Amino acid sequence: MHDYSGALQTALAADLGFHGADTRHSTHGWHPFPAKFPPQLPQFFIERLSAEGETVLDPMFGSGTAILEAVRLGRRAVGCDIDPLARLIAQGKLAPVNPVAALEAGLSTVESAQRLAFDRRDHVQQLLNDRFDTKTKAFVDYWFLPRQQLELIALLATIDPVRDEGLRRFLRLVLSSTIIAKSGGVSLARDLAHTRPHRVKEKQPESAFAAFGKRLKSALVCEPCAPMQSHAADIRATSADATGLPPSSVDLIVTSPPYANNAIDYMRAHKFSLVWFGWSISDLSAIRSRCLGHDAVQSQAPTPLPQRCEDTIDRLAAVDGKRAAALRRYFCEMTSVVAEMWRVLKPGRAAVVVVGTSTLRGIDVQTHKGLAAVGKQAGFHLAGIGTRQLDRDRRMMPARWGQERKSQIERRMHEEYVIGLLKP
Repeated sequence: MHDYSGALQTALAADLGFHGADTRHSTHGWHPFPAKFPPQLPQFFIERLSAEGETVLDPMFGSGTAILEAVRLGRRAVGCDIDPLARLIAQGKLAPVNPVAALEAGLSTVESAQRLAFDRRDHVQQLLNDRFDTKTKAFVDYWFLPRQQLELIALLATIDPVRDEGLRRFLRLVLSSTIIAKSGGVSLARDLAHTRPHRVKEKQPESAFAAFGKRLKSALVCEPCAPMQSHAADIRATSADATGLPPSSVDLIVTSPPYANNAIDYMRAHKFSLVWFGWSISDLSAIRSRCLGHDAVQSQAPTPLPQRCEDTIDRLAAVDGKRAAALRRYFCEMTSVVAEMWRVLKPGRAAVVVVGTSTLRGIDVQTHKGLAAVGKQAGFHLAGIGTRQLDRDRRMMPARWGQERKSQIERRMHEEYVIGLLKP
């Protein structure tokens, strides 16, 4: 117990920046995702705080970085996320594919889709007409031009019949990454990858066929993911506070909760991709309202919070009652998440929580200190809090260095914190 605690404290005191490291190795670079941590960060803690064959949990796995690293390092990985795109990305990145076969399948997909769109245009148009309900079709028509719509549906019609599950997941992931791109990809959106899309009528979107080909080749520059076959990954469509795992069944937790008050609105961007995979706008809006960190205020049963959290909420309430209520929701939801982490973690083992703070109405809410207090209230021992400077370009964070930062999102701290919690 003492040695394990010492290893955790030593790890938290290390340089956790990993600047200049290759963040696209294995399959980590297959799909854009805002604010994901570098794979070296979960790798660092997984190697030091768990052994091969043990279970590593990420209850909010996002792009699947920690899950992928756990599997790559020979651990049994369990991940939970209610975001359908997060699951699509993680499942795709974990599916072993032969690079040559993937390239051949991808090139064949583009060729077949182009031929389908040219030779059977009326059929493709009918597929498009049958694809969406009224509300979802209105969304698609607002953000996508007719040409790109036909090309995307032709690509889907070519990908869906692929029999090999690993190849099919890979091709779907490539298609999704052509839509959610830093430039807005094949839609009329800008800032899509930063989750703050706005429509630009004058934009000339790229051909979906051409964008798919570029993303295909970009993905296959990464090294193949052959080691994925050795250990299972359990991907669950469950929320972080209800994992469904047995008590004391997890050896290590490595996770990164979203920012408070919906500072990065994942579902607002992810729906651009998900509507093409059968999700309706209504369904996605319902999921968005349940996302941790959402800024909508919901009626809920009172949850006891640590005094530190109450003090921060009171300071914010003095200037903005609505945001204070949303911050209360965040801390209350994280209280439930941390309680679930305590329940499933084995005694004597650690939970590593990587979190950024938020500046709301000029007040730094110091999320890391609030969550550390939540952890102690749940029964964890606080081993320490490490600090790491963000590599903004690589994490796709919507904030800039050395410029006046006027908006809330621009005033965010340029660092994040690594909380080490130990279950006695």
